[in-house]
Amino acid sequence: MATFSSSGRCDLDNFIRETVESGAVPGFVLGVSNIEGEIYFQGGGTHVVGDLSSGEINPESVFWICSQTKMITALAALKLIEDGKISLDTPLGDYLPEFRNPVIVDRTSTPKTTFRPAQTVITVKHLLNFSSGLFYPVVRDDLFALPEAYTSKAMYASSNPLQAFYRILIGELPGVPLKFEPGTDFVYGFSSDALGFLIEKVSGQTLEQFCRERIFNPLGMESCSFYLTPALKKRLVSLSVRSDDGSLKPWAGEVEIMEHDPAKVSLHLGGIGMFSSMRDYLKLLRHILQINACKNIANPIFRTETLHQLFIPALTEKGSKSLSDFLMVPGTQWGTALAIATQDNPQGRKKGSIWWGGWAGTEHFIDPVSGIAVVFGTQIVPQANAQTMAVWTKLEALIYAALDQSASTRTSQSNL
Repeated sequence: MATFSSSGRCDLDNFIRETVESGAVPGFVLGVSNIEGEIYFQGGGTHVVGDLSSGEINPESVFWICSQTKMITALAALKLIEDGKISLDTPLGDYLPEFRNPVIVDRTSTPKTTFRPAQTVITVKHLLNFSSGLFYPVVRDDLFALPEAYTSKAMYASSNPLQAFYRILIGELPGVPLKFEPGTDFVYGFSSDALGFLIEKVSGQTLEQFCRERIFNPLGMESCSFYLTPALKKRLVSLSVRSDDGSLKPWAGEVEIMEHDPAKVSLHLGGIGMFSSMRDYLKLLRHILQINACKNIANPIFRTETLHQLFIPALTEKGSKSLSDFLMVPGTQWGTALAIATQDNPQGRKKGSIWWGGWAGTEHFIDPVSGIAVVFGTQIVPQANAQTMAVWTKLEALIYAALDQSASTRTSQSNL
């Protein structure tokens, strides 16, 4: 079983303390679990950058997890598949008529484009592995800006928010736009949101209700929600932005974000909408790690064969290349919920690890070879900045340097 050496733990503690004291990045937390439970949770900094009165970030602090919502939405869909309500081959248009006649556009960077009817039906499988063709449009200069369908306040205020969402996607086109024929490639986009709408239609529950009943409550994930309730808001880590001079300051509307007022959240977006503490998210990752390893645990919420799919590449060769180019990580694949590493990182996660992150600075991965699951949480926009990524990269290297291989070997031998 994976454990940390005392010297490795000390190195992690020192790096985190020095990084927080330097002020180079906002406050953050790092959590690591083996198959049995947490083996490390540490962090620091304040809930509001530069404001000591806002309280220190800790394992129970709440983060807007953005695209880490996508894994949870995928797992919810896999629950419906286990229930026999849908299958991987279920056509999306059978439940959501707006997706029956999509069009393939020749340009994704502008709403003014030529197009042609799609010849392939979008299925649940396409949504799970992001081969649906549903994409995030880039129509502004800021490549890191969220799409309008996530930030529109008018959408939430509409009498029919879901139809307003569709109107934003479709614009003046005759159908929902796709980048390519479903199943042929990979593109990051609205697949998880469409999957969430499907879950609601099939289950007769909101995505919040379904996830709470089938995932959150059974695992004790009390902080995970689409609603930033007053209780969660007290624990929320606020967004920060980096000024032109390199200093950090609290977010003050510099970048448009989704609606956070729970009284106004009238649409659950399965691609971006959830909040969670890193400790609660780690509970879910550990549960996946346990089931995938065929560990005998009480009341597993997924079948072993269901979670094995997360670790099996599902993209075409072309799709894998598109994903790898998108991430700038050669040889990346995708299963039914997360990216899959197809080669070892010399200083980090091993081949077969699954991983993803969130737009506002959260990260996670599961490494079944090393027997660990890891979460990292901060809140800064844009997330893909050099300082934050350097800290995350260093933390991953320190995690693997800290793993006590002798202890793992002794545990393995004792099980023979």
